[in-house]
Amino acid sequence: MATQILMPALSPTMEAGKLAKWLVKEGDEVHSGDILAEIETDKATMEFEAVDEGRIGKILVPEGTEGVKVNAPIAVLVGEGDETNREGAASVDIASAMDSIKQALSQETKEPASKTPPAKMPAAAKPAQAPSTSPPSVPTEPRRDQNVVAPAQEPASASKRIFASPLARRLAVRDGIDLAALKGSGPRGRIVKADIDAAEKAPAAARLPPQQQPVAIAVPAALAVQGIAPLPDARVFFKAGEYEEIPHDSIRRAIARRLSSAKTFIPHYYLTIDCRIDELVALRARLNARAPKDSGYKLSVNDFLIKAAALALLRVPEVNASWTDTAILRHRHADIGVAVALDFGLITPIVFHTEDKGLIAISNEVRSLAERARTKKLKPAEYEGGSFAISNLGMYGIKHFTAVINPPHAAILAVGAGEKRAVVRDGRIEAATMMTVTMSCDHRVIDGATGARFLEAFKQFVEEPAAMLL
Repeated sequence: MATQILMPALSPTMEAGKLAKWLVKEGDEVHSGDILAEIETDKATMEFEAVDEGRIGKILVPEGTEGVKVNAPIAVLVGEGDETNREGAASVDIASAMDSIKQALSQETKEPASKTPPAKMPAAAKPAQAPSTSPPSVPTEPRRDQNVVAPAQEPASASKRIFASPLARRLAVRDGIDLAALKGSGPRGRIVKADIDAAEKAPAAARLPPQQQPVAIAVPAALAVQGIAPLPDARVFFKAGEYEEIPHDSIRRAIARRLSSAKTFIPHYYLTIDCRIDELVALRARLNARAPKDSGYKLSVNDFLIKAAALALLRVPEVNASWTDTAILRHRHADIGVAVALDFGLITPIVFHTEDKGLIAISNEVRSLAERARTKKLKPAEYEGGSFAISNLGMYGIKHFTAVINPPHAAILAVGAGEKRAVVRDGRIEAATMMTVTMSCDHRVIDGATGARFLEAFKQFVEEPAAMLL
């Protein structure tokens, strides 16, 4: 009997992924443990192993398909008993599986505009009503990563329902097309995308007057649920042809969703302090100069900062925590995420138990994590979780910036460039290498004085790096 192969959940937070590459083809025999495909999540590309044995009867989702939901059928595995009857029960099962996947995909690709109410008369044609003080209504359960678009308005002369496809309605909203002025070329006169495209070249009479043109709006899912006012879609401000559309990939969608939620629902505040790093820079230079040529390591300033942050977390454990609705989680180890900039986004792999590791171990681990992050070879366990994070833009010459907290962390440290500045020491002005760091804190977890104590401890370790040995 044929068995459906389902899209796997390769991480606890994975909801959909890209089927990057099939490593088998229809008719191939597979055994438990064989690699079937490469699945791209929002942060990494991982191999998908077979659980059962049999033959690949049908591939339902072609490679390169994005947004495949977890547990959606992606292929059909035919058992040994079906080898001799490829037109019998096995074929029936494959056909049934294909029907189910087509139905699932059709449900997923239905546009939200199909759920919008019929177009209404403009405000000028409605009876006068008392002004309402209630906030504008928004969908209570919008699809994640999906824009919610205002329904197209029709002129007052429209007296009958206009039949148009959901896509045509969305395009009409975006381009200000008067659906009532168009003649549909679809089944039973339905207006379809081709009619909207043709209207782009039609006379101005096919367009709504400027005062009646609706504004397309985009409502992030997390905000829509809370009733937050929507933002205008950027395309309404520009003419077609004046920009290039670069479709979102899974990583960019994940970054947008996660950081929008973090910035909206986490009460950020910021603490900034300057650290003198002359001693640290000199120590780093001495250690690197004395390192054996075959040692395979080269310490960076960031390695020292990661170690200093870990020791500061032990000294001020209130910062090494996470928020939940019922309790604050106080972590026993300093698991520090290190922000790594990639060509296709950002990821924060984690150095676990940093407080127990030496500078060489930290340096080698960060380098390994960064290299595998750039090739999407990280495992979810290597970038999910953690208790604190560091984002360093000093190598780009950035003097000062603030970072967005990455849940479940309660803080993130933004590190600027080390630069020569004039400072006063013992009543005399002298040159010193100074570095500005800013900590973004979750005020639900970290009070201002607590955050200040952490930065004080961090500054001490940075300015006296020998103290890290104590």
